[in-house]
Amino acid sequence: MAATKFLIWLVQSIFLNLPMVGDELDEATRERMQQRAEQLSQEMARLLQELEQKSQEQRRQEPRAQEQSGFSWGALLFAALQQWQFWAIAGVLVLLLGLCWRWRKRIHEVDSSDEESSSSDREQVEEEEEEDDDANDVGRFFEEHIQWPVQNLATECQMVKDLVDKIINVLQVLLLNSFFPVLQPAIGVGSAFEGWNPDEKSIIYRLLMPLRPPRGHAFHLEVHSVGEILARNFCIHVELVCTCTREQLAGEMLCFLHHPEEDLRRNQDPSLLCTLCTGSYLDVEKTALWFQQLVKAAWVVLPESSNHHLTVLPSSRSCKFQVTKGDNKSLLIEMIFGVQQGDSDIFLSSQTTEAIFTPSTMWSESYAVAEEKFFRHMARQAPQDSFHLKCLQLCARILVGTSFSTYTLKTVVMHLLTTLPLSGWRRRDFLLRLQDIMRYMRCCLEEKRLDHFFFGNENVPEEIVLPPAFQAAEPLNLFQHLVQDPATHAEALREFMVLRDRLTRLLIYGR
Repeated sequence: MAATKFLIWLVQSIFLNLPMVGDELDEATRERMQQRAEQLSQEMARLLQELEQKSQEQRRQEPRAQEQSGFSWGALLFAALQQWQFWAIAGVLVLLLGLCWRWRKRIHEVDSSDEESSSSDREQVEEEEEEDDDANDVGRFFEEHIQWPVQNLATECQMVKDLVDKIINVLQVLLLNSFFPVLQPAIGVGSAFEGWNPDEKSIIYRLLMPLRPPRGHAFHLEVHSVGEILARNFCIHVELVCTCTREQLAGEMLCFLHHPEEDLRRNQDPSLLCTLCTGSYLDVEKTALWFQQLVKAAWVVLPESSNHHLTVLPSSRSCKFQVTKGDNKSLLIEMIFGVQQGDSDIFLSSQTTEAIFTPSTMWSESYAVAEEKFFRHMARQAPQDSFHLKCLQLCARILVGTSFSTYTLKTVVMHLLTTLPLSGWRRRDFLLRLQDIMRYMRCCLEEKRLDHFFFGNENVPEEIVLPPAFQAAEPLNLFQHLVQDPATHAEALREFMVLRDRLTRLLIYGR
């Protein structure tokens, strides 16, 4: 084992100390290599002579010398196997001779054709760089050493998206002439659709389904907390609008504002205000219950219902259901409802907030669509062997049982992805990027400040559409609670040390 380590060290020292003179070796370097090869040859001859003498002494001491005389070379080789110096010098000699041969071959190619040699040299440089990348690819070791979740997220996400699209298509037909919210195609969001879900046993395929107002209605977004321009919580005010002109042209519906209530009650379905609203505000819990019943009704007409089983799970602010295949493999799907802010990628969402009590008419601001779009953009721009999702996935595994949320971690990674070159997120840079993530988080904790990624951030990719107020806003501090509570800040610093220890153990033991 010691000899093996020594030989590895010796070979690495040779490669690390090679002169950086391009594809060709200069004359002085070549002479030094030849001199070194001659010295190693002499040393090897000396070792062979010593080994031969030792083997002869062993043969003289053996009682049956004649029977073993035919095995002199075998004894010699057996003794050589026990001499790590012999193999170390032999390996180095082979490497040096190979480099000399390679240098002579390149000189011959240069003399034969300068133009062809220039082209081949460039190709050789690229190949050597790739070989060096592979040789120094520490990330490859950790990719094989760490027990990653066994997942096929891309395939299963597409399967979930196709199934949800079928359900929505059925419901769009059922609700065609109603006054319920108009269902739009669902958008995959969350860690599964972003490609980094940390745990194979608890994958939730989450989709956001945009809602638009039906005929004769309009949605107005109102800030829930007065005085907070960029508050996270909103209410959706539902307002009736005049449809008299449309009524005269098409005779589709009666105007809710200008027809007698008796006529409306007798000849037309009730408005959205009478079905899914509390007062004049769209109610999250009523919307969730309504949609859960619709999913049950739509499921029976789908072909999948013949060999899959649907179970709608209790949820007050979303539609959560489980689809079980014939092989008992289950997919957990959650559909949340959203109302788009203008034409941006920011929505008001039915998703549960961190508050102890959330009124049923409160909708929280969601950046899930913008985040999924961000990671899709990064996947297109990053190198093919980029490890940014692996870094995020690995770090998320160590957060269990701490006060740190995966959203905090994701915000850190998004900031780093837009400040560090994407070429630096390759597999070979795995440990360096993990170190950057932990260092960035530690600095944010010490300064009690972690800026929200989408507020006042000039590094947000242009293809992500944000409301104008976001671009001009001061960054929101996700660690504001640490500023207000010193005890919480001290606990967060202590938990960070726990995270660092967990990450170290995970890298060492692989799980």
